[in-house]
This record gives sequence, C-alpha cells and structure tokens, in this order.
Amino acid sequence: MSRPVMSRPVMGPLVRAARIAAAGAAAVLMVLATSATPAAAHDTLTGSSPKKDATVEAPSEIVLTFSGSVRLPRVIVTDASGKEYQAGEPEAVDNEVTAALGSAPSNGEYTVAWRVVSSDGHPIQGTYTFTVKGSPAGSPGDASSAPSSAAAPPAPEPSATNAVGTEESGGSSGWLWIGLIALVIAAAAGAVAWFRRSPASGD
Repeated sequence: MSRPVMSRPVMGPLVRAARIAAAGAAAVLMVLATSATPAAAHDTLTGSSPKKDATVEAPSEIVLTFSGSVRLPRVIVTDASGKEYQAGEPEAVDNEVTAALGSAPSNGEYTVAWRVVSSDGHPIQGTYTFTVKGSPAGSPGDASSAPSSAAAPPAPEPSATNAVGTEESGGSSGWLWIGLIALVIAAAAGAVAWFRRSPASGD
C-alpha cells in the first residue's frame, strides 16, 4: 500500500506563482527606474537679478540663471495691480535668460513669472518677487509709471515656489501609476491562474 505524496503537486504551482510574482515586481522596479531618470534631469533656477525677496533700485532688466541650457523663454513682470513691465521677447543664451523692462518700475513689490523648456525637453516654470525702493518713477499709480505692454507674451500659469523658483514635470505621473497598477494586477492574476490549473493533491 503506497503512501500519498502531499507536497509535490502543491509545490510546483506555488513555485511557478512565486516566479510570476517576482517577474511582475521586477517589471515594476524597471518602470520606476526609467521614469525617475527624466524627472531628475530637469534644470532648475539657480539665481536671478534682482534676487528673490530682494529690495533694489528700479532695474532695467530681469536676468534668470538656470542649472543647464534652456530655450523658448517666457518672462512676465507685474506689479501689485497686475500691470506688466516686460518689453519684447526675452532672450535665452545657454543657461541665462534676459528680459528687458519697458519702463523704470515704480516703488512697490513686483512678481516675476517665468517659463522655459529645460535641456531635457520638459517645460519648467515658477515665480518669485522683489521690491523696488527709491525709484524716480514714484509709487504705483503715478502717470509716469505706466508700464509698456508692447509684444507682451501670454503669462505662464504660476506654480508653487521653492527657495529660488519652481519646476514642473511633463504631467506623465498619472499614466505611470496606471501602468504600475496594471502590472501588479497582471502578476497576481497569473499566479492565481497557475495555482488553479495545477492538479489537486491525491487526485
């Protein structure tokens, strides 16, 4: 009378299910690794003139310095009432963007909103403020402080600022998570299918 063997019919499907789950986990890790590389390569705003939160005399231009070469710059300079002070199109040379001001800003606080295309091809944007004091143009609202709006580019949508500026990724995080969830579900479904198809012990 032979004794029934209980372990072999069960261990086979379990091993296959474990291998499938491990393959799914490896795929998830690969997706995470490849998707994290472009985000880490985004350029950042490393300096500006006037500097963030600085109090200065009326500047004639805005200069932004980035960690890498940028292109297609947009710069909008506004006072507290929303009037724009930039003149013409800003220029990008390597990692530096220069935007001329059409008239001397009057005394008050100004917001610089910028947007460029990073060297990795992704758009980044941000805002910061500075204050003008001792301007010959006087205070905001004077007739002499009317800003120039010639060739003003559309204002970029501002984003939350960090110590110097902000950056924004290309908006692919939603698709990334959908893909990760699909991989995990597929791995789990495969494991269940292998287990159900295996012969039951003792049959």
